[in-house]
Amino acid sequence: MKQYKSKIWGIVAALLALLILFLLLWFVYLDSPYVPEEEGIEVALGDYVDGGAEQFTPAESVPEVVAPAPAPAAPSANDLVVQEDEESLALQKKAEEERKRLAAEEALREKQRQEELARIEAERLAKEKAAAEKAAREQAARDKAKSLMSGAFGNNSNSTSGSGSTTGNTTQGDVKGNPASSGSGNGPQVSLAGRNLRGKLTTPKYDTNDEGIVVVSIRVNAAGKVVEAKKWQGTNTSNEALISAAVNAAKLATFSETAEGSPDVFGTITYNFTNR
Repeated sequence: MKQYKSKIWGIVAALLALLILFLLLWFVYLDSPYVPEEEGIEVALGDYVDGGAEQFTPAESVPEVVAPAPAPAAPSANDLVVQEDEESLALQKKAEEERKRLAAEEALREKQRQEELARIEAERLAKEKAAAEKAAREQAARDKAKSLMSGAFGNNSNSTSGSGSTTGNTTQGDVKGNPASSGSGNGPQVSLAGRNLRGKLTTPKYDTNDEGIVVVSIRVNAAGKVVEAKKWQGTNTSNEALISAAVNAAKLATFSETAEGSPDVFGTITYNFTNR
């Protein structure tokens, strides 16, 4: 019985092996592509009686089997390195362009700063030059006024006479003739080249019985106004009341005008305070 079962199993195993072999052969044969054999071209060699060529039908073309395009390969390590290098170069180029832009802006700001400093320096030099020229003109005018004032106490044929009287504590004077010329007498004396007195000189007001001469230096502008008045050389009294009264009276004097922009002129007004 045992030997019989073994034979049966052997037969079954053999059949299975044959079945598997058959299936393998079947699928391999069916999957193989059919490749038709190439057909030759028949050539007529002249063996026919009528000398004609044998007609033949050209073989049909076999469609070419196109293989599918290969799938794109995954990026390799070299591809990643190249990509990183390109990005790094792009960043470096951008950084270099930014650096150049900032450098150009800084150069422009520095240029503008230097130009502003040069402009300020030029303005400063121009102001210094103008101030020096003005000081020179004023000094020349003062020197001229000093020269005229020095001659006011000497002999001068062009004299202006006046009279002064004192009532109580007030001294009054009267100026006659050409007020803008040097002269002698008890009344105020004016020395101012090129200008004429407008109206009369204001009488100084003082409360003292002292006597003396007060010389006031005046600076007159183009409008004829006295813009500066102060005690000058030739004053022979130290009484501040007389000096203050003379300076205040001199500030109220007005003279003829000149062209706008003309330089100021310097002169003197001499006040002789006396109780006689």
